[in-house]
Amino acid sequence: MAVELIGMVGTKDASEVKGPLVDGPIVDWTDGPVIEPDYVREMARAHEASGFDRVLIGYGAVGPEGWAVASSVLAATDRLRVLVAHRPGMVQPAVLARQAATLDHLSGGGRIAIHCITGGDEADQRREGDHVPHDQRYRRTAEVMTLLRRLWSEETPFDFDGEFYRYDDAFTSVKPATAGGIPLYFAGASPPAIDVGAALADVYAFWGEPRAEAAARKAAIDAVAATHGRTLRYSISLRPVIAATEAEAWEKAEWIAATTAERIAQARERVAELKAGYQGLGSQAHATYSVDRKIEGTTSVGRKRLIEMSADHDVYDERLWMKVAHLTGAAGNSTALVGTAEQVAEALLRYYDIGMTTLLLKGFDPLADVVEFGKELIPRVREGVAQRDRSSE
Repeated sequence: MAVELIGMVGTKDASEVKGPLVDGPIVDWTDGPVIEPDYVREMARAHEASGFDRVLIGYGAVGPEGWAVASSVLAATDRLRVLVAHRPGMVQPAVLARQAATLDHLSGGGRIAIHCITGGDEADQRREGDHVPHDQRYRRTAEVMTLLRRLWSEETPFDFDGEFYRYDDAFTSVKPATAGGIPLYFAGASPPAIDVGAALADVYAFWGEPRAEAAARKAAIDAVAATHGRTLRYSISLRPVIAATEAEAWEKAEWIAATTAERIAQARERVAELKAGYQGLGSQAHATYSVDRKIEGTTSVGRKRLIEMSADHDVYDERLWMKVAHLTGAAGNSTALVGTAEQVAEALLRYYDIGMTTLLLKGFDPLADVVEFGKELIPRVREGVAQRDRSSE
């Protein structure tokens, strides 16, 4: 089976080790614009040149709007596809279906996918006015995904009367541009999430975990999917840290950890300054990278898993490095693979061997790392997959 390689395009050059210290309702204008159009186009072209298949466009309650960013990425490239993160409940499904299918045609056909992120950060949900509880949100996501599939496939209007949405004569004249349709990616680790993803997703996405834990999660989801007569694809998100030698790679990783810790301290100071300077904003000021490691403070089961794992060990499976996950309170895709390009490629292939056929790779120095990954890492991964496919024939 072919491997799918996904990168990520942000709107400015930022990560745990560079870029703004503060975001959210308070904007630190001294750090430059939130959106740098030239950077977006450069990142898009770098991913295409390095051999990525698709790029993720992220989602946050106070960040740039993802469909507009996706349009810029598509316009700057010829074949690169996009995976647009979408929070169900913020846009009517009938509007979303037309929006995605329209861009699918305008982009040249077949370049759109949607990543349904139901949300485990209650504060970020409330910033958009969403006060629906965690488990209900997953039921709402199920309705959104169901409606998208029906709107994209049915040739006559239909009625829908659900818990969250009600439609009379729902229909869209614009369907996906290709027979393969618009894939629906999905993430979530709680029991309600598994029920929804197993029944409706095309690709189930994991954060980076040790191979044994990832394989066990996959087996559990596969068992639920089998009750629906379905077979899913799986994605895992990792942060490669590569260098010419393994020793140099670990030195680089420790520099990343030290810099991240230093920037967290700076962010705390800056948030205090902003709180003092902006009357009435109070606790709305927040650092870009959470340092809350209390698992009772989040409803995200996936984040809780990473918080617990990163508290126990820095390294799993030879080179799965979790120190940044620990420092940031498992803020999103924060687990890394450390080593030479050959070693990291082999580690990625071991995930492929357990069924992770989509690999989402993001660097700590976003643009420079995309270019670096294209030199040796991506060619090694693709050749390793090709060798496995030949040996299985």
